[in-house]
Parts: sequence; structure tokens; C-alpha cells
Amino acid sequence: MVTRAPTVENKKRSAPLSWRVRLALVSLFILAAVTVYFTNRLLTDRFTESTRNRAELRLALYSGNLLSELRRNAIVPQLLARDPALIGALNSNDFSQSTQRLISFVDEIGAASLMLLDRDGRTVAATDRNRLGSSHRTASYFVEGLRSNQTVFTTLPRESGGYVFTYSRRVESDGNVVGVIVVEVDLAKFERAWAGISDAVLVTNSEGIIILATEPRWRGMTEEKALVLEPAENAIERAINYTDSWRGDHPDAYIQGEAVIRTESRISFRGWRMVSFTTFASVREKVNGVIALEIMGFAILLALAFYVLSRKTALRMALFQRESAELRELNLRLQREIAEREKVQENLAVAEQTLAQSSKLAALGEMSAAVSHELNQPLAAMKTYLAGARLLLRRERTEEAMSSFNRIDDLIERMGAITRQLKSYARKGQQELSPVDLRDALVSALSMMEPQLKLRQVKITRILPEHPVMVMGDRMRIEQVMVNLLRNALDATKAEPDPEVDILLSSGQVARMTVRDNGHGIEDLEALFEPFYTTKQPGDGVGLGLAISSGIVTDLGGRLTARNSETGGAVFEMQLPILSEQSETRAAE
Repeated sequence: MVTRAPTVENKKRSAPLSWRVRLALVSLFILAAVTVYFTNRLLTDRFTESTRNRAELRLALYSGNLLSELRRNAIVPQLLARDPALIGALNSNDFSQSTQRLISFVDEIGAASLMLLDRDGRTVAATDRNRLGSSHRTASYFVEGLRSNQTVFTTLPRESGGYVFTYSRRVESDGNVVGVIVVEVDLAKFERAWAGISDAVLVTNSEGIIILATEPRWRGMTEEKALVLEPAENAIERAINYTDSWRGDHPDAYIQGEAVIRTESRISFRGWRMVSFTTFASVREKVNGVIALEIMGFAILLALAFYVLSRKTALRMALFQRESAELRELNLRLQREIAEREKVQENLAVAEQTLAQSSKLAALGEMSAAVSHELNQPLAAMKTYLAGARLLLRRERTEEAMSSFNRIDDLIERMGAITRQLKSYARKGQQELSPVDLRDALVSALSMMEPQLKLRQVKITRILPEHPVMVMGDRMRIEQVMVNLLRNALDATKAEPDPEVDILLSSGQVARMTVRDNGHGIEDLEALFEPFYTTKQPGDGVGLGLAISSGIVTDLGGRLTARNSETGGAVFEMQLPILSEQSETRAAE
């Protein structure tokens, strides 16, 4: 036996990925990581700045509305303190029309409520009739209103929560103080309006106490204490919060464990300040969208690289197999020359098998144009789909691009089916045969066809003998013949409303399996078993199934025939030599 040492060129072709390819792949991964990292940093800073600017504009609008409401109500006590009807009522102690007069004013003014207090602090008129008769002698807005000759602003905590904001001014008649007019300002409506946005908003007075807030629990606290009430729920969330600086968020504070941007604005009223907290959710959504597109682009580049490498690997494997076949053929020739007299019969079988193989390869060569046509169609379609997918990805139409990739995957599966049929036709059969029970082989073939049978409602009728039907052969190749016959029967009944397939297995002088369908029948019986003859649509097959099946049955000493049934449809019949008990005993020995 003579062998040849692999050359340097062969070693290079059979070697794994070269260092240049590995370096290129590593560089691609590093480039992707660096690009994603810097994109995350730059876009986060950019979107954070724009979010902060929008928050500042929104805060300026809120503070302007709040200041406008306060100034509009500040002049109301001065006007009502000069109202002759209210002054006359305080002098005469006749307040029968005072409440109604205040009610007529409140809608025009837009205040929360109006109260008229006499010299003793008793409510003599009010827009809220439940307050009539109540005493406010110790209330700061009454005490300070009596002492000052100007309008007094007062902030008092409410028993039910929150604060009451009032303007008060004393009412004078002939230089004497006869009462106090109190105007309650409705600032709670701003809290309700702020609660409808995603930001958290609070207003503090000159002492830093929160007097207005979208979160009711914050009222009456300082900002620091209010934020302490909103920690992350558990240790895991707190650990995640520390990664915000790595992501590039740069949070100013945390509310309910979520990083936020803090924006502050001063209100030109008694040292008040307004603060808003804006989450990074919108920032992260925009940044993650861009990063997802970048990752998708790098993934496509990586997929293309692996595709090219797989093609090169397949070429190397084909060359290696060809050289291995040449070595095996050389060794076989040397062995035949040495043992020519002792193994004449064995050499004859090898020669016959080689001749059959050469005939198949010759047929493959003659029909290469047909195979090229079958493969060029999906290749051209794949090129079109790839161009369309590239254009869709540039336009960020990801779902439509994925549809193109799915079509490409179907075309690749179709090309794989064609090449598998060619490989099966060119493959040599095994030399060692063994006893095979056709009943078991048929059951196995039907189980392999079960997925196709489930997709269609085909009536399958099986007639099998009770005793074994034994033949000498290769069970795998016999099952291949059965599967081809069953598949052809199923394909022939696609257009039938009530498809039927009958399978009859019998034994006598020969083992016989008959497959009948109720399809459209066979048009050209003479060319049926020729390679690449098919009645199927282009892309459904290349016409090697029956040629392969006929060759297998012939190699096993049988024959495969076909005819049209008198009642319609096609009938295929496989005949194999029966295995007698004596032959089975000798095969077992």
C-alpha cells in the first residue's frame, strides 16, 4: 500500500482559520465594542442636554403661570377693601347681602374663596357658607391684616394636608378699622396640572419647605428629606443605580430608585424656588434605538464574514476529498495487481460498481446545464433580495428586511435539496447486504413521511401480510426507495380533492410492494426512470428520485416498474428476490 505525504499547499488548505482572518474578526469585534461605547457616551450627553433644556423651558413656563396667579390675586383684597357695600355692611352689621355679593365676585376673580371678617375676627360673609360664624381671631392672616396697612400674604398648613395661601387686608371706614377681607388663592390647580406630566415638580418657600408638590408626601418637608423617602427598593436596584455614570447618564438624584435630572428655577416671589425631576427614560430609548441599529449592522457584517469563510471551508473540503479519492484509487489499483489471481470475483464486482458509478457521473455531466439552471434561479433571486434588504435597512425598515432574509433562507434550503439529490445519485451503495423485513422498512418509511402526511388529508390504505417478507439488501437504501415512491404519490395527488394512496405488500416467488395513487397519471413512461426527467414545477425537484430508486432496486437484483391504472392514477411496483429460510440461515452464518 502506497501513500503520499501531504504537500505544503494541502496543509495550508486543510488548516483552520489563518492568523489574518482571526485578527480581522477580533478587530471587527473590537471596532463594534468601541463604536457602541462612544456612541452611547456621545448620544447620551447630547440627548441629556436637550432633555435638560426642555425641562428648563417647561419650568420657566410653570413658574410664570404661578407668579401670574399670585399677582392677579394680590390686588383683589385692595379692591374689595374699598367696596362701599361691604364697608356699609360692616358699619351697620347688616350682612344679608354681603355673602351673595362675594359670591358674585369670586367667579370673575378666579379665587378659591372670599371671606369678610368683622373687627372681632368672626366670619360675617363668605363664598363658602359653611364658614359663616366661624372665628378667625387668632389666625395669622387676621392678626397681621389688622396690624398692617398693606395687603398681607400668608401661608398656613391645612389640617387635611397641603397648604392654604391667602391674601388679607383690613377694611377701614372714616379712619377706623371695621374688618378684614381674606382672599384664598387656588394654587392646588397647578399641582393637579403638573401631576399629568412625567416630571416630578415641587415648590419651596424661602425657608426651603415644600409647599407645592406633585407627590403629596413631600409637602411640609425639605427637599433633602423628601428625596430620602424615595430610595431604591432593594440592594440590587441600588447596585444598578451606581452603573448610571458608566452608561453616561450622570444623574442628579434618584426618585423611587430611578436616576433623574434635577432642574431648578427661582420664582420672583418671597424667595420661592421651583424644582423639577426628569427621568432618563426618553434619553435611554433614543440612545438604545441608535445602538440597536449599530449592533444590527455589525451583526450583518459578521454574518457575511462567516458566510465567506464557510464557502472557503467547503472548497477546501471538496479538494481534500478529491485528493483522498485519488489516493484510495491508487492503493486499490496496487492491491488488485498484487492479488489479481486470488480475488478475481471481488475485482470483477469492484469493476462493475465502478462502471455503474462512471455511468452516473457521465449522466451528471450531460445534465449539468439543467442543474446550473436550477441553481442560478435561486442565486439571482437571493441577489435581488439582498439588494432590497440593504436598501430597507438604510431606511430603517427592519421588519421588511427580515422578511427578505427569510426568503433568502428558503432559497438556500431549496438549493440544499437540489445538491442533496445530486449527492445521493452520485453515491456508491454499500457492498455488505443483510436480511431485511420489508414490513419493518415500510413502517419506518411511513414514519419518516409522517410530517408531510400531517400537513395534508391523504387517505392511506395499507395491506400487509401477517408473516415477515424477507429480502437480502441494504435496509437504508430500500427505505430510500419507499420514501421516494410515497413522496411521488403524495405530489401526484396535490390537485385531487380526495387524495388516496394504496400500499400493497405481498410475497410469493418474489417480494412485491405496489404503490397506487389517484392522481393525474404518467404521460411519458419511457423516459420516467431517466436522470433529470421530472413532471414537477421548476424548483420542486431535479428528476433524480426515480433514477436513484431504479438503480438501487437493480443493484439488489430486482426491478422497479411503473404503469397507469385503468381507474386513473399511477401504479409503481418494486420487485425484489425473496429470501428463503436456507438463504437466511447462510446469511446469518
